[in-house]
Amino acid sequence: MTPHGETASPVVLYVCADRAPCPPGGATQRAQTEGHAFAQERGLTIAEVVTDTYGEPDPAQRRGWRRVRQLAQTGHVTAVLVRWPSAIAPESARELRHREAAWLRDQGVRVRYTWAPLSSKGVEAR
Repeated sequence: MTPHGETASPVVLYVCADRAPCPPGGATQRAQTEGHAFAQERGLTIAEVVTDTYGEPDPAQRRGWRRVRQLAQTGHVTAVLVRWPSAIAPESARELRHREAAWLRDQGVRVRYTWAPLSSKGVEAR
């Protein structure tokens, strides 16, 4: 419940930060901590935390991102929380990031960045 007694919007926290799958390193832990704080401050409920190993540029080739798409497509989440744009796809593949953000928007799901310099500006994926 939010402070106003409403049911919090379900979101998925997507983390793609460390280059090795196990154990989670500092980058993954920071992204998770930041994502949980972001959600709590905004009255959002994290329905699921999905992680991927950083390195594959095409999000559609990552198991975790395919799970994010599944949650969006089935209407289980209203937003995807991600630390910064390169977690979706690196700068060298920004067209893939735009493709995924557009697909999510078509599902009625927003991409919200949790890293303070981006979140304070209200920046969303385009």
